[in-house]
Amino acid sequence: MSVATLSLFRFSSPMSRIWVIGQMALARPRRLWSGARFVKLCGSGTGEGFTPRPNWSVWAIFAVWPDLEKARDHIANHRVISRWRTRAAESWTVFLSPFSARGAWAGVNPLTDTTDPQAHNGPIAALTRATVKPRHAPAFWARVPDISARIGADRNVLFKIGIGEVPLLHQVTFSIWPDAARMAEFARHMGPHAAAMKAARDNGWFAEEFYARFHVLGTQGQWSGTDPLAGARDTERHAA
Repeated sequence: MSVATLSLFRFSSPMSRIWVIGQMALARPRRLWSGARFVKLCGSGTGEGFTPRPNWSVWAIFAVWPDLEKARDHIANHRVISRWRTRAAESWTVFLSPFSARGAWAGVNPLTDTTDPQAHNGPIAALTRATVKPRHAPAFWARVPDISARIGADRNVLFKIGIGEVPLLHQVTFSIWPDAARMAEFARHMGPHAAAMKAARDNGWFAEEFYARFHVLGTQGQWSGTDPLAGARDTERHAA
């Protein structure tokens, strides 16, 4: 079964930040990613990423691999990922087993083989990705601060970040929750998140949508000096 990875990198020096901006073009060619089924290079927003203002320090690679063994091997040894890790002040990867995926990302569903939703205990991750129609971008981003504030205030969320391929127009939200029940509780709540999604669908704000849910298989590295999932029950940390 396929395994997805989200790798985050923090670049602290001005030269390393300039270098990674160049990587957005130089590390993108498909020939560099022959072992992966799907790869996207992303930047992030300021704060926890849920803003339209770029954060030049934090960058991400989302990839889908044929299985966990290959995911572990490529995260440890892939030349692009290794080069990024060497230049970064810190990096963190989360290994993900998809159990639900619908919609399209860049015209395809990259997670067509999913596992049993009951296959694992422990933390659950949610990823949403949308292509915002340019004429609707101001309305969409006007809603985002309220959503960000609510996610940030929720004590159940273990980790969250906003990333994207193209500023303002491509938005990816990623969050990790202790279990499916608490993630579902947040999604169902009729607050700013539900209101924004209803407005997006009613008004046709998105040209493309993709939604995926994952079991967290493990992590590698540190973020802000620690493993964000340290102590989370039933998580096989240090998967690689």
